[in-house]
Amino acid sequence: MTISIGNDHAGTDYKQAIQAHLEAKGFIVNNHGTNANDSVDYPDYVHPVANDVANGSVDFGILICGSANGVAMTANKHQKVRAGICWTKKITELTRQHNNANICCIPARFTAIQQAIQIVDAFLNTEFEGGRHQNRVDKIPLSC
Repeated sequence: MTISIGNDHAGTDYKQAIQAHLEAKGFIVNNHGTNANDSVDYPDYVHPVANDVANGSVDFGILICGSANGVAMTANKHQKVRAGICWTKKITELTRQHNNANICCIPARFTAIQQAIQIVDAFLNTEFEGGRHQNRVDKIPLSC
């Protein structure tokens, strides 16, 4: 499985821990940075991840910033992207089961690194339920 990952300055330590965790499990991880703690503009790192997910070159995306709001808002501008803010295991499972999210957005300022790793594992191990949820997911993209 291939994962695309990106972050702003608030998520660098989280991203590095998550990337190491995933690579140890045999995942291929496309790191779109940042790799430093200096202030950056999160959209510069979100768009490459969202593009990877939207064009199907990866299976899932992971984005990390302070609150996860900025990265989620930016990613969700891309067609074929369903980015959900995941701050607990249960919320994470529901965003996959009911919304078929394909990008997991983690709020670094509101989770611990170990919790973020558990969130990623829950995201990657939870299946979309389909059924009644499929009709709703189909209505998410705008057809302009």
